[in-house]
Amino acid sequence: MTLNIWHVYGSQTKSPLNDAIQRFNETEGKQRGVIVKVVSVSNSSAIDKALLASAAKEPGSVPMPDLFTAYPRFMTKLDCKLLLPWEKYLSKEDLAIYRSDFLKEGQYKDHLYMLPIAKSTELLFVNQTFMDRFLKANNITQANLEDYDTLFALCQRYYQWSGGKQMFQINDFYHYFLTNMAALGEDFIQNGKPNFTSEKFWRIYRPMATAAIAGGLCTEKGYASDRWKTGEVISNVGSTAGILYLRDYVTHADNSRKAITTSFLPSPIFKEAVNKRFLLQRGTGLFALQNKDERKNQAAAVFAKWIGQKEHNLRFVTQAGYLPVNKEAMQALMARPEQVENNKYRQLYKVLQNVENNGSYLALPLYEKAGQTQAMLEKNIKQILTQAHQEYVQKERSCQSSQAVLDQLVQDSLTQLQKSMDLSL
Repeated sequence: MTLNIWHVYGSQTKSPLNDAIQRFNETEGKQRGVIVKVVSVSNSSAIDKALLASAAKEPGSVPMPDLFTAYPRFMTKLDCKLLLPWEKYLSKEDLAIYRSDFLKEGQYKDHLYMLPIAKSTELLFVNQTFMDRFLKANNITQANLEDYDTLFALCQRYYQWSGGKQMFQINDFYHYFLTNMAALGEDFIQNGKPNFTSEKFWRIYRPMATAAIAGGLCTEKGYASDRWKTGEVISNVGSTAGILYLRDYVTHADNSRKAITTSFLPSPIFKEAVNKRFLLQRGTGLFALQNKDERKNQAAAVFAKWIGQKEHNLRFVTQAGYLPVNKEAMQALMARPEQVENNKYRQLYKVLQNVENNGSYLALPLYEKAGQTQAMLEKNIKQILTQAHQEYVQKERSCQSSQAVLDQLVQDSLTQLQKSMDLSL
């Protein structure tokens, strides 16, 4: 029995999940007569789009795969009758191996449609080689990276010192708002919509927008890993899984290379949120198509049980900067992160060990239009803040800039964001 799978973990040529699938095919799969065939490795947006086209039988679409990975929000987009309810094929004992907070995220309409296979959270990644140069030249300590207020202030200093370069990037503003609002005791999403009007939202929006408009916080399209390659950005908050894409060297405009040291730090927090750290629970899960051929449903369960077992789960996730979903695997990794062979990954898990002990996981809220809301927020806020920055630069050149002008641009940007989201949704 052959099962096709589409997933997001890596690329066709370098993928930790491909490696795990190969091991399954050579061992358990071979013994049980189940072969998993990787058909597509892509990003989650592309997979979502292709799956919806397949389900709607759009012209040119390909048949839906037997297995695929997607974010929880996908459950709100597709007719769940097409999906396999895992609880009907996995026993209570099978499901007891998972962390309950990770397992809960896959529940929708009284069924477990998404099975966790790997999770990530967010950390602060630092090009330590370039950052040290800046800190030393300005007699600044690295402790400024621990608090968002001081980090955002540092962005502006770096922008001036470097002649207009960006120091820091937030890969997902939606996540920034979710975790920091939660840490201040309030939900960012209320009644299925972003809460832009509270004082606590303004508390976390103002310093961020100030840094973006004055300079130093990157608001351009794309992820920090692209700008990391050339040193255009030297720090960012992003998924731990982003370690796959962060090089240990920078390529200059003349194609020369500069080796760098990468550091991993806990995500910054606001001082009011000390001892209230929230770790974003990120990551796609495993879905299966409910097949008329019951043998395929059973075969999907065989693979699902195998990938969730302690040794298989631990090996897979530590090759990609993810966290295990198996309880025993998580305990083993957090107890002894020094056992991870790759030095770079070992440093990552040592930091995760620290934040794990001092934080609580926060899952992405599941509501109607959740995916659309997140996508539109990222698009709109980057566009608005980029335009505001350009306006501020023009005023600086004509000697019209001042703190009052900057404050007004920050206030105007929030008004524009609110209006743009109302129109988008």
